[in-house]
Amino acid sequence: MSDRNVILPKIGSQSYVFDGGSSMDSNHASSWHQRLTAKQLNNRRLVRIWLYSILVVLIAIVMVGGATRMTGSGLSITEWKPIHGVIPPLNHLEWLEEFEKYKQIPQYEQINHGMSLGEFQYIFWWEWAHRMLARFVGFLVALPLIYFWFSGRLERQLKPKMIGILVLGGLQGAIGWWMVASGLSVLTHVSQYRLAIHLTMACIIITAVFYVARGLANYTDKPAIRSVQKLAGWLVFAVLVQIYLGGLVAGLHAGLTYNSWPLMDGAVVPSGLFIQNPWWINLFENPKTVQFVHRMFAYTVLILALVNVFYCARNAPSSTHYRRSVVLAGLVFIQAAIGIVTLLLMVPLFWGLLHQGFALVVLVFCVANWRATKGAYQASNS
Repeated sequence: MSDRNVILPKIGSQSYVFDGGSSMDSNHASSWHQRLTAKQLNNRRLVRIWLYSILVVLIAIVMVGGATRMTGSGLSITEWKPIHGVIPPLNHLEWLEEFEKYKQIPQYEQINHGMSLGEFQYIFWWEWAHRMLARFVGFLVALPLIYFWFSGRLERQLKPKMIGILVLGGLQGAIGWWMVASGLSVLTHVSQYRLAIHLTMACIIITAVFYVARGLANYTDKPAIRSVQKLAGWLVFAVLVQIYLGGLVAGLHAGLTYNSWPLMDGAVVPSGLFIQNPWWINLFENPKTVQFVHRMFAYTVLILALVNVFYCARNAPSSTHYRRSVVLAGLVFIQAAIGIVTLLLMVPLFWGLLHQGFALVVLVFCVANWRATKGAYQASNS
């Protein structure tokens, strides 16, 4: 029998699908898969569309957040008002009041002293837009969740997952203010530790949302063997680690130094990587070390993606798993090239945002690949 699924006649209100790969080992999904009813398929489609809409807004938040950081706008709003903060200044006096608050922090005194009201308004709108999108996505998760839950359209297995995503979103809001607060009293910028955590948490939420969404998709190929699934999962983890390291680079403005490639400061392994004590603090606070680690881990991710291609070619040839692995390796290679250009050009706004945005493309495809190696969720009641 071929590897293609064979649809059997309907039995009662449901039909079943037989996966021809009945020789799969115990780590595979069962050879018999319950086929969803028309109602279940429609419910999954609606939930999937909802999750995709959340994903789009989440990506927009990260991109606007990147622009906010690169334009130096992140500290322009010095208070956290979850409700009243929705309304921006509406007249000249309110703008002057908001500007006066910004003048009290070190960033204004040491970097932007003497800026005009118009210049302040420019950085204000970036931060305001970032916060508004964050508020909006909270409602985009919570309100449809209530509808899907009480209308019986949400499968039982999805309920704790969606509650978890909602909790992560609330936690991310708290992390965001914790990050901003780090730059309001002593520093002229936010802490690189908190920035990296904020960025990584955003990407973890993106990962969770898309993983659940792709678990509701329809797949033509059988799940991959367990080792392929694990390797796909490790790739997602590696990309998240690389994004965290990129957050450290951004927080330290480390991309503005050592703008050469393939050598760094004239060497493959530059000197001065561990000049601070204790030695491990260099991994977080020495711009040279942080950039070097980010470079080296980029090579690691690329090598891991190539290993995935060869492993899938050996264990899942002529399958969608193999084809996805090739595409994923290509995306990682493109991202590495974008990173090199961004570094050589000393991180102009366009290239910096492109590098961040394409990192999200790699992450999302990596998550799609991971979920596809496992197949769709088994049907459950609401």
